[in-house]
Amino acid sequence: MIPVMKTGSIIEYIDRQRIVCAVVLEINDQRLRLLTEGNREVKLPAGRVLHAGQNGLDLDAGRDALVAMLHQKAARRKALKEEVHVRELWEVLNTEQQFIDLETMTAFCFPDPLTDDHASAVLRAFFDNRRYFKFQQDGFFPYTEAQVEKMRKEAQEAEYRTRLIEEGGGWLKGAVEGKSSKTPSDEVVDVLRSVYLYGKESRHYAVGRAILSRAKMADPEDLFPVLVGIGIFQEDENVDLLRLEAPTVFAPEVDVHAEKLLHRADLSGGDAPRKDLTDLPVMTIDGQATLDFDDALSIETDGKHLRLGVHIADVGELIRRGDPVDRSAMGRASSIYMPDSRIPMLPPVLAEGLCSLKAGETRPAISLFVELTAAAEVLDFTILASRIRVDSQLSYFDVNQMAEENEDIRLLHRIASGFRQRRLDAGALQINLPEIHVWIDRGGQVRVNQVNRESPGRMLVTELMIMANWLTARFLKENRQPAVFRSQAAPRQRLFKGEEGTLFQNWMQRKLLNRFVLDIDAAPHAGLGLDAYVTASSPIRKYYDLVTQRQVRALLGLETPYTAEEIEALIQELQEPMARVGRVQFRRHRYWMLKSLAERIGEKAEAIVLYKKRSSYQILLTDTLLECDLPASRGLTLKPEDLVQVTFQRVNARKDVLNVYLG
Repeated sequence: MIPVMKTGSIIEYIDRQRIVCAVVLEINDQRLRLLTEGNREVKLPAGRVLHAGQNGLDLDAGRDALVAMLHQKAARRKALKEEVHVRELWEVLNTEQQFIDLETMTAFCFPDPLTDDHASAVLRAFFDNRRYFKFQQDGFFPYTEAQVEKMRKEAQEAEYRTRLIEEGGGWLKGAVEGKSSKTPSDEVVDVLRSVYLYGKESRHYAVGRAILSRAKMADPEDLFPVLVGIGIFQEDENVDLLRLEAPTVFAPEVDVHAEKLLHRADLSGGDAPRKDLTDLPVMTIDGQATLDFDDALSIETDGKHLRLGVHIADVGELIRRGDPVDRSAMGRASSIYMPDSRIPMLPPVLAEGLCSLKAGETRPAISLFVELTAAAEVLDFTILASRIRVDSQLSYFDVNQMAEENEDIRLLHRIASGFRQRRLDAGALQINLPEIHVWIDRGGQVRVNQVNRESPGRMLVTELMIMANWLTARFLKENRQPAVFRSQAAPRQRLFKGEEGTLFQNWMQRKLLNRFVLDIDAAPHAGLGLDAYVTASSPIRKYYDLVTQRQVRALLGLETPYTAEEIEALIQELQEPMARVGRVQFRRHRYWMLKSLAERIGEKAEAIVLYKKRSSYQILLTDTLLECDLPASRGLTLKPEDLVQVTFQRVNARKDVLNVYLG
């Protein structure tokens, strides 16, 4: 309701969160011309008037006198305001939960006789402290105790945020300018760290942006060197692990359970019905730095037929469904391998100890035996629970050195070559790209080299594991056992036949592959040229493989299988952690690759043109297999598969920047 006013009336209105006292000079169609206590003339809609008194001022007194009288009025009202105790009034009145008009509230606060100054003092007091009553120009409504408590907390948080912004903004500005010597409070550090890691997803984003704004810092990425400077991050901090909240240490209950397994485990396989194969010559073939050996090979011949053995560590014998180690492994989904570190899926005492097929140690295993012709054609296969003892722990380098002279290695390679050819004949797509191996040497230097995936050792292990996984899938399918089957539709386009593709064709062919599908039922895997496929050869490193191994164990009478519904739920549950693993591995590999290229500014490199973009070309650096943009040069037209020479211009591993120019 608009108060009744006339010229000379003393009114009050709210401007910029303060109450202003003024006198009405003129009224024109619900618009007022006012003279304020600050000696300003303003025009105001009548609806904005908060309070209009019954008594007024004589406009003939002159402007200076009117301003002085307004000052006196405002001062008196401010003084009277101090006598109004809003919280005490609320403690008396909040139980009623009724609207209280201004006149009644003024009578609560002051004795008779009451004046306009008393009413104004009440309004001012309730305007300044709006924590206890809903404020309106004609009255007040008490908040409930719950509402008051909520507003109290909000006020505390607002005050806290303001303090953080002031402290953090001042410190960050000084840090950027090299003037800050003291370390900021933990609260400020937490805000800056969170904003750097999570950006808009940070719960501190609003406060963090305000701090950055005060320091005139536009890009949160620029926080990284500041946080390194105060010891929050290391220079080469793996921020993706932090951003994705990937577990890097094992919970105490997991370590405790692993230690219990260490002391009570029967590594021979316990009382389970297992075939003793400890006299069978068995070898592992892995990278030189491998510590967790989960697959091994054996080969036998009677002159007519070959008998291939693929032996997988029986992790399910030690780690039972739902135990602390199993729950932890499911949350991790896979081991993570990076140039500068490794995060295992299982605690090291298991991954590198009890579960690992270490030379000279008896271990429970799931053994797949494949009967083959001398021409390496599969005749039959069987899967059984076993005990094995590895004789030889070989590296890929060892196998490559002995490939021509060792009869067992020659036989294994022959089987692998024959199996690959049969896959290719069935329509498999063989993409041959070198592996870019990145590692950090003892001196902290980044080392990069290309590894030939088609070397005898790597090729035979790859093909024999594909064979083992295919036959395991057939075993599960034939026994109608649900599992984590993998399938893949044919590629959208084929760029080459067999193994004849160039580097360009192999790289572009990979982009044309359809994504693999996980399901509880078997379906063809076009990329591999197989009618069914699972992964079961790495149960120490991959949870999907452990799940599949448990389904095989169930068919062998060693445990109860997962139901189809449980497998479907696991496929869904493991999607997020598996995506996290892939992202961390890709990003960390790229980071260290860029760190190595940062040492090559000004150097030249060979690249292949992949395709044309609007104002640039997408190219592939042939020595590192990194893609980047190449700015288009006026007057020069390039086409896909052209070889060009480029020069490294700018590289920033932290910001994922790789700039090159032609020439």
